[in-house]
Amino acid sequence: MKIDLKKMVVCSAIGAIYAAVSLAIGSFGFGVIQIRISEALTLLPVLAPEAIVGVTLGCFLANSIGVAIGVNTAGVIDIVVGTLATLVAALLTRMLRKIRWKNFPVLSALPPIIVNAIAIGMELSYVVTGGITAQGFFSFAASVAVGQTLSCFLLGLPLVRYLEKSGLDKKIFGSKNK
Repeated sequence: MKIDLKKMVVCSAIGAIYAAVSLAIGSFGFGVIQIRISEALTLLPVLAPEAIVGVTLGCFLANSIGVAIGVNTAGVIDIVVGTLATLVAALLTRMLRKIRWKNFPVLSALPPIIVNAIAIGMELSYVVTGGITAQGFFSFAASVAVGQTLSCFLLGLPLVRYLEKSGLDKKIFGSKNK
């Protein structure tokens, strides 16, 4: 099995950036009302499959370190649920990459919003209320969806479009990744 050092470096860099940005905003990215700016990076799988590993690794690191330093009050459950939600969303984002509207992969922004709203909505309902209730779930899911929408549509889509338009996507990921 051949190990591609450049792909490993790119995955690691994406993961490190995701974790650093998530942790830099502290509890604002982990609470009941959260806007995780780093979620803009969840659209990078549009550009290359290795970004799936990068954002998943970043989420795992951010959630784990967040628990260790006390800003991630959801605890260990968020390490598992949040990381799996990011992985599923990244895979779906990659699958939808070719569907475009005015050169923007708009549908690719939906999986991080929907998957996280459902998964983290249930998680927060469980952690905060002690069980998954309809009222708790819908209120937390809506809150997560708003934060995800802001990160993915206002930051993620323009980021992907900028990388594509400037040619940086090919420099970072290589030309064979579409």
